Amino acid sequence: MEMILVLAHTEADGSLGKPALEALAAAKELGGTFVVGLIGENVPAAANQIGSCGAAKFLGVSGPDFAQTRYGTDAAAAEALCKAAGAGIVIAPATSRWNRVLAGVAHRLGGRVDTHVTSISVSDGTLSVTRWYYRQRMEAVLQRTQRPWFIALDPGCRAPWEGAAGTAAATPVPVTVAEAARRTTVTGVKAPESSQQTIRPDAKLLFVAGAGWTKKQANGQAHVKEAEKLILDFLGLTKSSLGSSKSLVDLSGEGQSVLPFMSHLNQVGQTGSTPRHPKGLSACCHGEEPHVVGWRFINERRAINLDPNCGWARGKADVLYVADAFAVMRKVNEMLAAK
Repeated sequence: MEMILVLAHTEADGSLGKPALEALAAAKELGGTFVVGLIGENVPAAANQIGSCGAAKFLGVSGPDFAQTRYGTDAAAAEALCKAAGAGIVIAPATSRWNRVLAGVAHRLGGRVDTHVTSISVSDGTLSVTRWYYRQRMEAVLQRTQRPWFIALDPGCRAPWEGAAGTAAATPVPVTVAEAARRTTVTGVKAPESSQQTIRPDAKLLFVAGAGWTKKQANGQAHVKEAEKLILDFLGLTKSSLGSSKSLVDLSGEGQSVLPFMSHLNQVGQTGSTPRHPKGLSACCHGEEPHVVGWRFINERRAINLDPNCGWARGKADVLYVADAFAVMRKVNEMLAAK
């Protein structure tokens, strides 16, 4: 088995996040010799965190220039680590930071890159990767002879590496940063208040809302404010993650009433988003095919819909509650609050 490089960047606190540990576990499972390359403002803590992982060596690019994500500096650091490791296979977590630069680094080194990889395996000495196409409708197994081969592993596809911390010295890899590479500057981060946080990738439950929440109800009136309170109360009580059908997030462009906390970042299905929560609950969604395909990796699916002939009833949900979502969620919130 040829040399493998695991690329990882540190989080704000200097540690390695779950996606990086998943990529490390995938590389270790292949059974060959691997090197870990770390990028961040300070990398010793990250190296010690995975000191017992069995890597042949640790390489590091550190300094103030690499504290924040930026294409110019990240690409230069990744290129330097790849050259120092001399690896033919490069495995990295498909975080927003790596997704931004891996294609460019592969081009610089004359290699190839595959993104949205869901699994990596070796058979008879040949490396194969699996990924989905056409919004997760078709699965493909790929092999490449071009090297270096960059593989971006989607988060949540496998269990992260677990092991004791150790003592690991990361060999510094020098990187010359041109002034032009510093043109982009991160001036701050804008994020919603913690009470309005709706996207929780590690939540055990995904709650998906459909356009029915904003439509006229039995009394002929829309109850958007009540829908907003019911959904946010449920998210707060269960700490679940919020998803949306395409029809709901598109309402803002049609001049209709919308849920103010909902955006295209919550959309599941037609964007190719495939959440991997253990359980899913859908309310006021018709269960249209693109939306259901987005739930491919959810183990248990339940839905609430007044229409017994909706898409969810056609074998796409494990359990379908034929009821009014407002009444059901109102009662569910009462029961949760009583606990």
